[in-house]
Amino acid sequence: MMIVRKCSLKSLTLLVVAIAAITVHAQDTPNHPVKFRVVAIAESGNTPHNEFVVAAKVWLQQLADENDFAVDYITNTDPINDAFLAKYKLFIQLNYPPYRWTPVAKKAFQRYITRGTGGWIGFHHAMLLGDFDGYSMWPWWSHFMGDIRYTSYIAQFATATVKVDDPNHPATKGLPSSFVVQQEEWYTWSKSNRSTVHVLASVDESTYDPKSMITMGDHPVVWTNEHVKARNIYIFMGHHPDLFQNKDFTQLFRNAIFWGAGQ
Repeated sequence: MMIVRKCSLKSLTLLVVAIAAITVHAQDTPNHPVKFRVVAIAESGNTPHNEFVVAAKVWLQQLADENDFAVDYITNTDPINDAFLAKYKLFIQLNYPPYRWTPVAKKAFQRYITRGTGGWIGFHHAMLLGDFDGYSMWPWWSHFMGDIRYTSYIAQFATATVKVDDPNHPATKGLPSSFVVQQEEWYTWSKSNRSTVHVLASVDESTYDPKSMITMGDHPVVWTNEHVKARNIYIFMGHHPDLFQNKDFTQLFRNAIFWGAGQ
């Protein structure tokens, strides 16, 4: 996962725009009430996912300004407790992994999901389930994601076609039957979780370009767990900022936000 990737011209342009942009954040005031609040947790520092996070913040702020909601950001789980989460209709995990969580944050987040206090969207690194950086796997998270754990990834990256398995779900509204994702770092897991979660989309491994020996057979990449009260969706794609130039990815993200927040 910790891979240095050459930035495309699009990526560099997007980062320059992000750094130079002066954004006006929606404020919940009597003259400008926001419809709902979102909290997003994002890795900070010089990580391979930082460019995706920067691009996501720019895109999210524009969407928030256009639709009268507000987005707050945290870079670790220290602030998370029941009172903190109660302020938010939606929790977005912008590549923050399922470890390094404080014990208080873990318990509060589990209640947030199981009680349906708010919704959840997780991207890419949010499914790095296993023993990493001296942290053991979080069993509850594995169960939440369909009783699976991370096994491998395509280190050289690959372009592939994502097939929409359920075109009738609110999160997939407006998407074509399939769409192409360029140069993604596809993860594999210990098994397909199709029997334990509701799969919304899967990657067609026969379309990997370049071809890869790292495959699963049945390979879900977007799903929701309907066994908890919270509206939740995991979207595997999320390694690089060019995704925000992909109209199908942004449509999926937009749909997930409003569905997850119950709007």
